[in-house]
Amino acid sequence: MGLFEKLKNGLAKTKNSMMGRIEALLHSFTKIDEDLFEELEETLILCDIGVNTSVKICDLLRERVKKEGVKDPEAIKDLLKEVITDMLGEDQPLDMSTTPSVILVIGVNGVGKTTTIGKLANSLHNEGKKVIVAAADTFRAAAIDQLEVWTQRAGVDIIKHNEGSDPASVVFDAMQAAKARNADVVICDTAGRLHNKKNLMDELKKISRIVHQQAEGCALEVLLALDATTGQNAVNQAKQFNEAADITGIILTKLDGTAKGGIIISITDDLKVPVKLVTVGEQIDDLQPFVARDFVEALFE
Repeated sequence: MGLFEKLKNGLAKTKNSMMGRIEALLHSFTKIDEDLFEELEETLILCDIGVNTSVKICDLLRERVKKEGVKDPEAIKDLLKEVITDMLGEDQPLDMSTTPSVILVIGVNGVGKTTTIGKLANSLHNEGKKVIVAAADTFRAAAIDQLEVWTQRAGVDIIKHNEGSDPASVVFDAMQAAKARNADVVICDTAGRLHNKKNLMDELKKISRIVHQQAEGCALEVLLALDATTGQNAVNQAKQFNEAADITGIILTKLDGTAKGGIIISITDDLKVPVKLVTVGEQIDDLQPFVARDFVEALFE
C-alpha cells in the first residue's frame, strides 16, 4: 500500500465525520448567506479545527465568495479545500543537512512518543542512514526497555544508562558514539513529563547545549509528539511546550484512530509550527512525512 493510500485510510474517520457534517450542511442551504457561514463556523469548531482557525477560515471564504461572485452553496466545498490548502502552507521536511543531524523528541507520557521514535529510527535506517537512539527518558525504566525493543526491530544502535541517570549524560554519550561510529542521525527520547515549564526548559537547554558542544553547527530538530485522538487538548499541550521549548515541528500520532484529524489545521494556523510527521497505524512502517496537499486530497476526495 502506498503512502497516500495509508494516509487516506488513516484519515477515514476524520473524513467521514468532518466532511459528512460539512456536506450535510451545504446540502441544507439553497443560497449563500450569513446563516450558512455561521453554521459552517460552528461545524468547523465541532470538527476540532478550533475557534480562532474556524473564524479565520470562514472570513477567508466570505472574501472568496464575494470576489468570485459564487452563488451556489455546493461551490463552498471547493473553496474550503483551497483555503485549507493555503493555510497549511509549504511542507517542511526534517532537516537532515548535517552529519550527524540530531532529533529531540518531546511530549507527555501516553502520546506514543517512544513507539514513534522506533518508527522514525526504522524509516531513517531504511533510507540508508546510520542511526543512534539515545534513551534519555531516564525517569521510567519501562521507557528504556520499550525503546530497546523498538531499536532492535529497526536494526539501529541504542545508547542507554540506568533508570534515574542524568538524561544529559545519555545524550553526551550518544553524541560521542555518533562521532566515533560516523552516524548520520541521533534521535533522543526525552522525559514524558511536563514537570513545570522551568524544569523542562532547563533540561532541554542542557541537552541542546551538549548537542551543540559535541557537534557544533549540527542540524537540530525539536519535535513535539501529540496524540491526535485528544483533539483540542493536543493543541493546548503544544502551546505549553512551545512556551518552554523551541519546537521546530510536530509529530501527530494515532491519526488513524480518531475523527479529530482536523486539529492539524488548527496546530498549523494557531501555533505556526509545522506538522512534519504523522503516524497512521501501529506497524513499524506506519510513520510518514506530512504532505499538506495529500492530507487535503484525502479529506476532500
